Amino acid sequence: MKRGRTVIQFYGSHICSGCREALTLFQEKGFSDYQLIEITENVENLRAFLKLRDTLPELSDARKEGRIGIPLFLLEDGSVKLEPEEVL
Repeated sequence: MKRGRTVIQFYGSHICSGCREALTLFQEKGFSDYQLIEITENVENLRAFLKLRDTLPELSDARKEGRIGIPLFLLEDGSVKLEPEEVL
């Protein structure tokens, strides 16, 4: 993370194909202004993600459909994006 740059919190997991695709896309585009929060790494990361998932209106469809809701991109201004292309 570099000072002065906008950093996006990227909630995801290495076991999620959509998250792996997002990481590949970011690498191909040279995009590095994100912090990957690996939700399967520890309980604290999982809890932080679940709090977002259970409260964000943007994830209501994921909740209704029983999906996890990753990848999830939380921007500095608090807005949420669900597609990696939206953050580029």
